[in-house]
Amino acid sequence: MAPPVVVAAAALVVLVADLFLPRERKQVLGLITLAGLVAALALLVPLRDGDRSTFCLTPAASGACSYTADHFALAIQALVLVGALLTALLSLDDTRRLPAGEFWFLLLSSAAGAVLLPAARDLATLVIALEVASLPAFALVGLKRGDRRSSEAALKFFLSSVVATAVTLLGVSFVYAATGTLHLTELATRLDDVPGQLGTLAETGVVLTLVGFAFKTAAAPFHFWVPDTYVGAPLPVAAYLSVVGKAAGFSGLILVAVIGFPAYADVWGPALAVLAALTMTVGNVAALRQNADRARSAVRLLAWSSVGQAGYLLVPVAAAAYASDRHVGSTVAYALMYAVVNLGAFAVAALVARTHPGNRLSDYRGLYADRPLAALAMAFFLLCLAGLPPGIIGLFAKVTVFSAAVDAGLGWLAVVMAVNVVIALYYYLRWTAVLFRTPERAADEVPDRPAGRTPAVGPAAPAPTGHHVPLPVTLAIALTAVAGIVLSGVPQTILEFAAVGLF
Repeated sequence: MAPPVVVAAAALVVLVADLFLPRERKQVLGLITLAGLVAALALLVPLRDGDRSTFCLTPAASGACSYTADHFALAIQALVLVGALLTALLSLDDTRRLPAGEFWFLLLSSAAGAVLLPAARDLATLVIALEVASLPAFALVGLKRGDRRSSEAALKFFLSSVVATAVTLLGVSFVYAATGTLHLTELATRLDDVPGQLGTLAETGVVLTLVGFAFKTAAAPFHFWVPDTYVGAPLPVAAYLSVVGKAAGFSGLILVAVIGFPAYADVWGPALAVLAALTMTVGNVAALRQNADRARSAVRLLAWSSVGQAGYLLVPVAAAAYASDRHVGSTVAYALMYAVVNLGAFAVAALVARTHPGNRLSDYRGLYADRPLAALAMAFFLLCLAGLPPGIIGLFAKVTVFSAAVDAGLGWLAVVMAVNVVIALYYYLRWTAVLFRTPERAADEVPDRPAGRTPAVGPAAPAPTGHHVPLPVTLAIALTAVAGIVLSGVPQTILEFAAVGLF
């Protein structure tokens, strides 16, 4: 249990240290955060055998435990910790000013819940971990004090999440009433033999529980909070939600559906297949509309792109209802790929936001002329998301998801996915082309000004000038670019890492 415990302990250290550190030394809180996340990541190494459990029922032979560090849990925990680490790097020198102590404490608290969630093996621990990951995120989204968009985004995120939690808890209570247990492994056995008079109650509980997790994964039609939340949140927080928040939601959905509810695969399998098709279509069509207007926010386009990507992530989970559980490994592999390249895209967006706080698509025109390395990195990330060379890892991930649908006999879903991949190609390639066009310079051009200025993560710093790039942002872009290039060279490695020992 060391990884979530270390992250939670680091959050408490930050909370206490913030009381004693003067304003000019608040940077220390960011360094403590980085140290805590690195330590938690290092503590995954001794657990790499992936076969440890605790808080088990007696007798131990029952196999019902509340916390299991299997290979699936370790893969998602690594994803969460790396995502939180890169978010922390982006936040060290963010141009928008946020209160330091609150920011780092909330980030670590949310990360602790997200690290706990994939190892949870009973419904109570799952719901608690999900809320520990979600509650600090509401405050992170609304932390830009005095910014109306930030407050509105936090309220939408909060209301949608509260509804999701209420629906999930109602479903869990129905499942418990029908089976008398909350442990996932025992649920799988008892749901096979539910008394006839409780069958409807159990089926309703299964559906409601899965609907609650669908909210957390931003699956359509439960995605309405995503665009405004991403645009209103501080940019590093939007990056965090797009990767870590999504990883937490999908890991919970996988655990509940594949481990807890296999007896009702004929119910959730078709439902998730339809949700996957609807989610990828809604996300990509909406992103296509955003791309048609260069004055639109680039972050809003990334938000709709993340909704479309969520649809691809749902495909192998749906396929697990018709074929082997091994298809879930495709979701984990795709999530790892998506985390690397999407965080890289947000890192470049954070760099552009230093000189263009509006972060419109038109602000990326001619980026290659001003910052060639950043433009090349952004082009690589967009090509990975599109699934085109040289972004081999993106192509490989899409092929594995497509294969999962075909192997499960979901040919219609594979066709829908192929159509959506083609739709996504247009807006990814159009954005990529903008990076290399000649920049437009109007004589009366007025620099972008953000809607509201707020205090920063740490002490105030002079506005950026010239081509200065802060070291943390440079490091985040470099790390994600190198990781994407390496994985593109050995794409099979990521699939083997995600699939070996799964469940």
